[in-house]
Amino acid sequence: MPTQNTPVGESDALSSAVRNGPSNEYSLVGRGEGEKDRKEIDGDDRREEEAEGEEDLPPRDQWTRKIDFIFSCIGYSIGLGNVWRFPYLCYKNGGGAFLVPYLMTLFFAGIPMFFLELALGQYLSIGGLGVWKICPIFKGVGYGALIAAAWLNIYYIVVLAWAIYYLFSSMTAMLPWATCDNWWNTDRCRSDYIRCNATANETVTVIFNGTNVTRPCTTDATSPVREFWELNALQITSGVHEPGVVRWPLALTLLLAWIVCYFCIWKGVKWTGKVTWFTSMFPYVLLFILLIRGLTLEGAKDGIIYYLYPHFGKLKESTVWIDAATQIFFSYGLVLGAQIALGSYNKYHNNVLRDAFIISCVNSGTSLFSGFVIFSVIGFMAHEQGKSVADVAQSGPGLAFLAYPSAVAQLPISPFWSFLFFLMLFFVGLDSQFCTVEGFITAIADEWPRLFRKRKELLVLVVCLLSYLVGLSMVTQGGIYIFEMFNFYSASGICLLVLIFFECVAISWSYGVNRFYDAMNDMLGYYPSLWWKMCWTVTTPAICVGIFIFYVVQYEPLVYMNYRYPWWAELIGWFMTMSSVLVIPGYAILLFVKTKGSMRQRLKLLFRPDVDEPIKRNKLSIKNQDAAAAAAAASTTATSV
Repeated sequence: MPTQNTPVGESDALSSAVRNGPSNEYSLVGRGEGEKDRKEIDGDDRREEEAEGEEDLPPRDQWTRKIDFIFSCIGYSIGLGNVWRFPYLCYKNGGGAFLVPYLMTLFFAGIPMFFLELALGQYLSIGGLGVWKICPIFKGVGYGALIAAAWLNIYYIVVLAWAIYYLFSSMTAMLPWATCDNWWNTDRCRSDYIRCNATANETVTVIFNGTNVTRPCTTDATSPVREFWELNALQITSGVHEPGVVRWPLALTLLLAWIVCYFCIWKGVKWTGKVTWFTSMFPYVLLFILLIRGLTLEGAKDGIIYYLYPHFGKLKESTVWIDAATQIFFSYGLVLGAQIALGSYNKYHNNVLRDAFIISCVNSGTSLFSGFVIFSVIGFMAHEQGKSVADVAQSGPGLAFLAYPSAVAQLPISPFWSFLFFLMLFFVGLDSQFCTVEGFITAIADEWPRLFRKRKELLVLVVCLLSYLVGLSMVTQGGIYIFEMFNFYSASGICLLVLIFFECVAISWSYGVNRFYDAMNDMLGYYPSLWWKMCWTVTTPAICVGIFIFYVVQYEPLVYMNYRYPWWAELIGWFMTMSSVLVIPGYAILLFVKTKGSMRQRLKLLFRPDVDEPIKRNKLSIKNQDAAAAAAAASTTATSV
């Protein structure tokens, strides 16, 4: 029976070749049989030396139970995008008709790439940098993913800090954003649920500073929900050029979020697997409770109809297809290294293909389910305001911190429902956050195991602390503008498309899709269907290229509300994007220059090196077992004679 694969350390063939030029082990082109035999001997010696060097290292963790892996992947993949982005995109892009491009992209690109990353991590039992030993020229993809994950770690958790702030603000008898009777409210404050006609010179009575005040109806009135968000929570400035001071209440909630994140991963995956039992399942309990409450509200039916009613004419618009693809790629957390890291802790013969299907169904099913939760309440909100659903539906922070809080403020025992919503929002984002950090840590610890494997808790602490310090820029009074820059440029859009494209091409074309299929057969015990070959070699790269072209052609600069960013802010944003993209060709050029040998030898070494892989070790083990059995049989025969 094939042996289990063992962890691979930082000293691989590539690092040796870069330092010393191509060794006998890897410079195979144009060599004779004697040289090839010497290569095999040298390779065995090198592996023995590596094994001796790693004896003093602690063993690499594995999942305690298979279900720990499932829950961790579900928790990571299901994040804020499932709750606040997918429902809005579905409504905006044709309702039920949006499911056509969504499902097509899911089956032709999303699930294939999800399966590829989990399988790649499981096959090599190493993080997002180490896996590129099988195709060194593309290791820049690993570094690009590491940079994108670092950006994501910094800004994604800020949403959790906002959710905690609203969570604590909900612990009152009356929600603070339900009235205009607060110190931060302006004289333009008026509830969206008070109907009046500005053109008819009507007046409205509101409570301001503890007294009833009669004001004329105006078109420039602002809701108490928006004033709480902008003037209390954020204390927003006029633009990114005016950062203001740190909002210390948000700085404390951000610190609390990082402390929770740290203690979710500090003891390794065995501990993380236990944590995800709660963090991945508890949000479903809250979502179900919120759904039941939402369906009992007047107007909920209208909201759900708006959400799902198909408008097939929308399918003619290219933006619908772009939104479907980007939602798939982002919500599945592809190419950021976390899926590879989570898969790397599996047992070698785990049925990762079946797991990928289960997790994908749960992920996309949760997106649809969240739409019912959100739009049942949005329908109620539209009914109460006397508006259409289109006028009140929002996406992103606007949904979480403006639309939904406005709706729950109208419910009986509104603080309770607000508390449940923001608690759900926190847990939905929490495991996405700490699994991304875990993927980042795993890549670093596996690349330099002698430095970090024994000091992993300290490494986690340093990463969390540095990320917190940088994240403080987003909890200043002008921090929302910096957050939106990170959200738009750093780990989404162009950089994700480029990274996914090169990751797919590297495995299917450079390493070789047939070799990868042999690896799947060695792990699973059977060859997957030809569907995956077609997706990895043709459809997924084609989808990435097509969306990239549309994205570039239809590119519009970042706008937050009505604020247009200055040129230097856009320049900083593009620097974040290019930091993940340019490292791919940059690393490839550097490696090509540093590697010695002829052109043919370099290409062989960098694109498809003959490195140590589990399938080769397993075949060698079987060969040795067969040889030993044959020798034993021969010895028995000789003895009997």
